[in-house]
Amino acid sequence: MIDLYFAPTPNGWKISVMLEESGLDYDIKWVNIGAGEQFEPDFLAISPNNRIPAIVDHDPADGGEPVNVFETGAILLYLADKAEDFLPHDLRGQIAATEWLMWQMGGLGPMMGQHGHFKLYAPERIEYATERYRKEVLRLFGVMDRRLADHDYLAGEDYSIADMSCFPWVQTYKRQEINLDDFAHVKRWYETLKQREGLRRGMAVGRDKINRNPQDDAQTRKTLFGLEE
Repeated sequence: MIDLYFAPTPNGWKISVMLEESGLDYDIKWVNIGAGEQFEPDFLAISPNNRIPAIVDHDPADGGEPVNVFETGAILLYLADKAEDFLPHDLRGQIAATEWLMWQMGGLGPMMGQHGHFKLYAPERIEYATERYRKEVLRLFGVMDRRLADHDYLAGEDYSIADMSCFPWVQTYKRQEINLDDFAHVKRWYETLKQREGLRRGMAVGRDKINRNPQDDAQTRKTLFGLEE
C-alpha cells in the first residue's frame, strides 16, 4: 500500500493520475496546505521541502522499511519503476521521457505557477511580472507544440510519466487565459489524454476540496503566499 500525501493542485494530480493509471493500491492522506499542515513535523519527516505531494511506500521492492519519496519527478520515476509501466524500456525512450519530465519540473510547472500567482492571486496587479511569466508560458507551449507536431506523446509514440506530469498544468489553460487554438498539436494531445479513464479518475481526486479563492482569507494568504495584512 502507498500513502499519498495530497492536496488538489496540479502537482498533486500528477501523482493521483499515475496511481490511477498504474492500478497501484494507494490511500490518500489529505494535507490542508491553506491551514499549514505541510509545516507539521510528521509531514516534514516525509517531505522536508514542506511541499505536497509525497508518498510512503509500505511495500518497497527491497522488502525493507517503508520508503518515503518527495518531489513529483522522483515520485513518478519511482512509481514507474514499481509498476513497470509508463516509462519506455529502450534507452532512447527512457532518455526522452526523462528529458520531458525534467522540462516540466524545471519549466512548464514553475512558470505556469508564477503566471497563475501574479494573474489570479497577487493582491495588486504587477504588469511586468504578469507579462514576463505569460511570455515564458507561451514560449514553453510553443516548445511543447513543436515536439508534439511529429510525436503522439512527449516521449515519442507511447504515453508516459512525461505526459502525466504536464497534463495537470496544461489543464489550467482557461484560468490562465491561454488559447489552445494557438497550439494545435498541444490541443490534439490534450484532447487525446482527456479520454483516458485512469487520467480522468486521477484528475477527479479532491475536486470537492479545491479552494479557488485562497487570496480571500488572511491566514491562507499568509500561509501560502507569505502575505501579511
